[in-house]
Amino acid sequence: MSIIVQKYGGSSVADAERIQRVSNHVIELKKQGHQPVVVVSAMGDSTDHLIELAKSINPSPSSREMDMLLSTGEQISISLLAMAIESQGYQAISLTGYQCGIQTDHFYSKAKINDIKANRIITELEKDNIVIVAGFQGMNENGDITTLGRGGSDTTAVALAVALNAELCEIYTDVKGIYTTDPRVVKTAKQMSQISYDEMLELAKLGAKVMHPRSVELARKNKMKLVVRSSFELSAPGTEIIEVNEMEKAQVRGVTLDDNIVRLSVPDVPDRPGIAYKMFSALAAQNVHIDMIIQNLTHDDRNDISFTVPKDDLELVQGIINQFIEEVGANPLLVRDDVAKLSIVGTGITSDATIASGLFGALYKMGINIEMISTSEIKISCIIDKARSKEALNEIHEFFELQKVL
Repeated sequence: MSIIVQKYGGSSVADAERIQRVSNHVIELKKQGHQPVVVVSAMGDSTDHLIELAKSINPSPSSREMDMLLSTGEQISISLLAMAIESQGYQAISLTGYQCGIQTDHFYSKAKINDIKANRIITELEKDNIVIVAGFQGMNENGDITTLGRGGSDTTAVALAVALNAELCEIYTDVKGIYTTDPRVVKTAKQMSQISYDEMLELAKLGAKVMHPRSVELARKNKMKLVVRSSFELSAPGTEIIEVNEMEKAQVRGVTLDDNIVRLSVPDVPDRPGIAYKMFSALAAQNVHIDMIIQNLTHDDRNDISFTVPKDDLELVQGIINQFIEEVGANPLLVRDDVAKLSIVGTGITSDATIASGLFGALYKMGINIEMISTSEIKISCIIDKARSKEALNEIHEFFELQKVL
């Protein structure tokens, strides 16, 4: 059985015409002798509308009830796509995350997949059904619906591809593939034909919105072949995500901008063993993603600790940190939402000192101050002023001549 998993994002199924186009494409895959398993997101902006509706009724709804609400968006999409396929004389069945055996941990709104019991999907494929799966959702040990967070349908697709030992996982989105940067902001951005798992993972973590980071991590771990394609130009080649040893060595491959972050600073924290652990373990217990961290020793054995978190977690984080401040006697929390994270990504990027100096020098010439710096083997990130971040993105893209990347 040649199984190919395809994932279609919200823009790909935003209306009846686009759902019909996806239906035609899935049927064509079936005609070629493959067994399609199709993961679908909620239609267009329907998830945003559901969030707005919830907030109009309760400004602080529980995460459990939000998951119950938001999971309905994907159920609408999968049933409509199944109907479209049936209308053309082919067998199809739509399944929720629960029905196809996706088991998650207990964290609502950003759950992680623990296991997939794929028996139901395999049974339906053996009946010659095209299986349509609701992305973004699963079920925890209590039998409650959970969601995987924004972009979680990518993770659903890759996890299913791994569980089903699929031949290929295709991610269909509203762009032609992976670009050197956001083409909506930088007009000279260029599509890449190939990119490594590691580089794609960093780009996804650093703000590139094409793929969910957990999906790339899962694909890399299981060596699942991934291709990102356009749902509006189905014949376009897209971008293949591959092992790094299959690629020519490159320097800077992409540049990203993430302005959906806040910088938090906790001043005058007592400098003694276990203090940082106390604060960050409390955040970890709530599954908060912490990115850049800086600790500065000031005076009188007191430290300032600064770090960044996603804006969506700000309310939760403030409650945790304010309790920590009260317990250890630090000064009040400082919050800045006028910052953005600019990052460059490329294999072996820190092995050449001219890369970092070039980045810092270009920002200096623009008169842009760097507030925080973080590095790894394949990325360098800077926190800068949000007001000039898009200008900086364009400048850095040109400085490293990414418009010439192959």
